[in-house]
Amino acid sequence: MWLFLAFVLVPIIEIGLFIQVGGLIGLWPTLAIVLLTAMIGTYMVKSEGRGVLRDLQSSINRMEDPSEHLASGAMILFAGALLLTPGFFTDTMGILLLIPGVRSVVFNQIKAKMQDQRARGQSRGGFQSQTIVVDYEVLDENQPNARPSNTNEHGPSGWTRH
Repeated sequence: MWLFLAFVLVPIIEIGLFIQVGGLIGLWPTLAIVLLTAMIGTYMVKSEGRGVLRDLQSSINRMEDPSEHLASGAMILFAGALLLTPGFFTDTMGILLLIPGVRSVVFNQIKAKMQDQRARGQSRGGFQSQTIVVDYEVLDENQPNARPSNTNEHGPSGWTRH
């Protein structure tokens, strides 16, 4: 449902913004702004991406949890896609994702939501593993109390006889 809304609402927002900005400053300045934000965004993505890659390598070398750096890299990649998409709304979202503080806030919110879901799942028994311990006895067909054998190697319930 959210994906459907994004594919419907984002283009409507972009069209509205193009009409408003184009009406205020004209067609060519509007197109120039879109191209300029794409070029600046590309430079920022490259710069921020290098920094996050350096931080990721450093955290791995120190044997620390790299999850924030990996998430940050994914957000930078998404920001690059948003900046290459023509529009003011997507450019704004892309530029916001290139700011390290914004990425930290987004990461912490996602992390808190995942921990909350994990806690709710455990309270319902969703993530608990169970071990079933059974006793069994291998019966010899020559014993008087042994079950009759089938014509194949599998027992009545499909279990393999040994």
